Amino acid sequence: MKSLRFKELEQLEAVIEQFGHHAQTEIIEHVHHKGRAFPIHCITLGSNAPDVPVLLFIGGVHGLEKIGSEVIIAYLQTLAQLLDWDEEFAARLEKSRLVFVPILNPVGVYMGTRCNGNGVDLMRNSPVEGVGATKLYSGQRISPHLPWYRGNHQEMEKEAQALCRVVEAHVFNAPLSIALDLHSGFGIRDRLWFPYASRKTPCAYIAEALALKKRLDRSYRYHVYRIEPMCQEYVINGDLWDYLLDDFVQRHGNDRVFLPLTLEMGSWLWLRKNPTHLFSRYGLFHPLLPHRQNRVFRRHFMLFDFLHRSLLYPKDWANLQQHEKAEHQQQAMGLWYGQ
Repeated sequence: MKSLRFKELEQLEAVIEQFGHHAQTEIIEHVHHKGRAFPIHCITLGSNAPDVPVLLFIGGVHGLEKIGSEVIIAYLQTLAQLLDWDEEFAARLEKSRLVFVPILNPVGVYMGTRCNGNGVDLMRNSPVEGVGATKLYSGQRISPHLPWYRGNHQEMEKEAQALCRVVEAHVFNAPLSIALDLHSGFGIRDRLWFPYASRKTPCAYIAEALALKKRLDRSYRYHVYRIEPMCQEYVINGDLWDYLLDDFVQRHGNDRVFLPLTLEMGSWLWLRKNPTHLFSRYGLFHPLLPHRQNRVFRRHFMLFDFLHRSLLYPKDWANLQQHEKAEHQQQAMGLWYGQ
């Protein structure tokens, strides 16, 4: 069975070649569609020690939102160059691990569809049932011919299972970890969402989420991100990060910290600047003009670097004392849940 190549995949494989011995790379799954095989690549930089913090990047969960994959590939291109000369960055990698799955849904990216080749919305594919998630966009199991199809309730899709394996291998064994999942297609402003998406209740690490927000606010006073639980915007069924976080908490409780974040790039701003893009398949999800694409590539590298350094220096956000955690929990409830 032949492997099919497309622009984003070719760019990714070119970057993998640039890394050479600096990176560990593997194909974690082959997805078959219409007689073609589509690889899902995973790239790992840094230490393999079990006690180092881990930063995981995910892109291309929704194939139509390919800007997420492209931003990660652009960041990988930068890191490949830094490793040639930046000794400070190399020293950081000796004490941490960066993991990348830039194109989780290669069939969707190739075809320009939100779903995978089976018509399944991967971000609604887990067995998690949302509380009050009754809208069509919350996820449905009526038909794969309708949007937001959740798939078979007995078995998750290959792509979702591949993500779960990566998280279990790298995140579940780490004392401290952050996952950043890149999306587009909602709102004018860039948002950083954290769980839960399935219910309007605080997650186990709500105190750490607020403490990290405070650090970002005071370090970069003019940053562009609105930080909030995803359920403030809408509630869905089958969220993969809710599923993985619940599994992590059940295994580790308060012994470790895992904070899944979703970077939702506010693509409506691109549409507002040029409404004719609405007539393009990608216009609502992807900046079509080259200068806007380049601006998006530059826009988020500061955030990536901030998250990496925050994992290496967790004292005032991830290693909270008991009284500090209680205080942050109370503040978070007031800020995000009106309590």
